[in-house]
This record gives sequence, C-alpha cells and structure tokens, in this order.
Amino acid sequence: MDQVYKMKFWGSNNAEFYSGSGSHQPEIINPYIEIVTNFLTSFKEPLIVCDLGCGDFNIGKHFVPKTKNYIAVDIVSDLISYNQQKFKADNLEFKCLDIAVDDLPKADCVIVRQVLQHLSNYEVKNVISKLNNYKYVILTEHLPNGEFEPNKDIISGQGIRIKKKSGLNLLTAPFYLKIKEEKHLLSYTLDNNKGIIVTKLYMMY
Repeated sequence: MDQVYKMKFWGSNNAEFYSGSGSHQPEIINPYIEIVTNFLTSFKEPLIVCDLGCGDFNIGKHFVPKTKNYIAVDIVSDLISYNQQKFKADNLEFKCLDIAVDDLPKADCVIVRQVLQHLSNYEVKNVISKLNNYKYVILTEHLPNGEFEPNKDIISGQGIRIKKKSGLNLLTAPFYLKIKEEKHLLSYTLDNNKGIIVTKLYMMY
C-alpha cells in the first residue's frame, strides 16, 4: 500500500495522500456518512470505534465527534504520520498496524470500509478471526452487479475481485464468519456496470 500512495495509483486530487474517488465522491460518501452517524448516535453512551484501513481520513473525520474514542488504523506509516499532524481531537488516536498480522485495538465497533476487498483470502481469514472481539462490524465491499461467484482469491494490493467478476461474502466458504444478526445499511450502484458498493452491519456474538 505504500507504493499505491507514492505512485498515486488511486489518483492524487492534488493531495499528498489520496484514498481514491470512492472516499471523496459526495454521492458515494454522503449517504454513508449519514447512515453510520445515525448508527453511532443511536446509543445512550458513545461507542469506542476502531477504523481498520482509515486511509486519508476524509470519511472517518466525520465520526470522531460521535464516539467516546476513535482509533484509526492503517498499514502505511507515512500516511499515519500525516494524519496525526492533520487531524487532532482528544478522543482520536492513529495507529500504524498490519490488520492481518497485528493485534487489533479494543473497541465496541469496528469499521472496515472497502479494505478487505484488496486482501488475499489468507489475509482476509486472518482479519475476520479477530472480528468477534467486537460487538458491531460495519463492513463495506465493492461487489459485482447481480449474481456472482464469491471469494475468488487474489494477490493483496490495489486491485480487487471485481476484475474476476467476484466479491467478498464473509459468511460463506472459505470464511464462515459467525454473526448474530445482519442488517443491510446502504447500497450504491456505480455507473457503467462497474458494480455496487454495499454496506452491512453485523451484530457479533
């Protein structure tokens, strides 16, 4: 991922770090920010939230005031250092971690927005083995339109399974994530048959 940012594979938008149009297009991110904000503010006591793959933090910054503590995680050390300088709040902390390898921070809720789609099945398995440490998982994935064969393996990197006409379904083989309840939060259909961005809420055991 260091190379993705250094080589501007997701574009630049004249920014030092840029997580791509999917983290900046208003028609994509505004409904997402609204629905996640509604979830976070539905609790009497604010939640501790861990954002796995926080990127340039153009989205996560909106959630910080709605939480007790917000822990933003990314694997790119220069990006984390940049975010630490740019975004400051008493309840905000940035951590440089490899979510497939390292222990993850304790929290009530974890946000994983268009992150697992870039990982191999082996790394996805490593991540989801840790998800039962949380009460809630807000998962967003880029999926093909219509029916598709899920969970075709890829090499971790900038690409996603959409090129193989596939996408992640954590509830099926080879992952079999165990959840208590699933709630569909949001779908956004991309133009030119480029797929659909789906956000779900998992209530964990």
